[in-house]
Amino acid sequence: MTNTNQAWFDRAQAVIPGGVDSPVRSFRSVGGTPYTVARGHGAYVEDVEGSRYLDFVQSYGASLLGHAHPDVVDAIRHTAGEGTTFGAPTPGEVLLAEIMCARVAGLEQVRLVSSGTEAVMSAVRLARGATGRDKILKFDGCYHGHSDALLVAGGSGVAQMGLPGSAGVTAGAVGDTIVAPYNVVPTLDESVAAVLVEPVAANMNLVAPRAGFLQGLRDECDRVGALLIFDEVITGFRLAYGGAQEYFGVTPDLWCFGKVIGGGLPVGAFGGSRKVLASLAPNGPVYQAGTLSGNPLATAAGVRVLNFVTREDYSALSSRVAQFAAALSDAVASAGLFALTPVEGPLMGLYLSREPVEAPTNFNEAKVLCDNGLYRPFFHAMLQRGVALAPGAYEILFVSMAHSDDDLSQAVECAREAAGVAAAS
Repeated sequence: MTNTNQAWFDRAQAVIPGGVDSPVRSFRSVGGTPYTVARGHGAYVEDVEGSRYLDFVQSYGASLLGHAHPDVVDAIRHTAGEGTTFGAPTPGEVLLAEIMCARVAGLEQVRLVSSGTEAVMSAVRLARGATGRDKILKFDGCYHGHSDALLVAGGSGVAQMGLPGSAGVTAGAVGDTIVAPYNVVPTLDESVAAVLVEPVAANMNLVAPRAGFLQGLRDECDRVGALLIFDEVITGFRLAYGGAQEYFGVTPDLWCFGKVIGGGLPVGAFGGSRKVLASLAPNGPVYQAGTLSGNPLATAAGVRVLNFVTREDYSALSSRVAQFAAALSDAVASAGLFALTPVEGPLMGLYLSREPVEAPTNFNEAKVLCDNGLYRPFFHAMLQRGVALAPGAYEILFVSMAHSDDDLSQAVECAREAAGVAAAS
């Protein structure tokens, strides 16, 4: 057969390094051959062999409404008919920026880019330019994209590959990057330009911020004149209607966004107050640019998604995810394993263990559970039963608004069986 997952992966490996355009997709940490997606609709994807999977990857959180939502597809189709890129200002980028600023308290201006990596990289440059300082502090296990200075001690695919960072990154590139343990407020000095943090750590599986941690960062940054940057590429407009600022009541100086704001198309954004953004070109000395920034298709999709969802939708989704997490934990326990399913709003983690353990509070604690060998057999047992999880234990589950109660019940029953397989491994 030529139209099989293996055949497509073989072809991909001949022309794409490792056969994938993002390392975690390679199944390197779970073993086996990746499925090649042909199409998706709502809560489901279908591979080239015609196998259908209940999908909890959802493009790693980008698909808040599920795949191919008709309203989003209509917006993209209409916009594409008018042209796909111009290298000039368009109404769509203004509309998206207006919606974002209206929903997030303290966010006064945003600059659109093409990816979350680009958003964080640009925000860090802006922080350095605005403060005249060099050093950036990040937290162990937090992943902020693949720019050189931020790959050190990263989570997500970096952790799954067992890498401390990346070859090709010079010592000089990370020389001004300080790494601290998550959930511990560091003591800063006047050399630090910014503290960069995931408000909810979602790239070492899910680690919630301790009470007072984010406010402690805000206070410490204020003490020394550093800027606080929230990396909301995952949490932005998924954790809550107004993102982490609304959810936790802590306001950073700079925000970084991605995923949800593009409605499934490549996009990113960074923003903050007018005072801080005044340092950005063309008004200030900090340069940043992008040919495809503010792409009309991405902004049209993002506007449609953000206009579609309401505060009530976020509340309802959070409630359903909490119930799903509890049911999944009980199902795994009935098969003889222990499951931690931490929840923050609609975000949900999954750690497997052979004995009861406390919820991790930092990367070292999360790593013990992610690397215990149970996720691999559980992942494949779920996939064989038609449920697709992320192919790596350091990722979280994304429940979209398209997942029905029946879908979630189906996943729970599959997890009961899959846990039995993993327990016997």
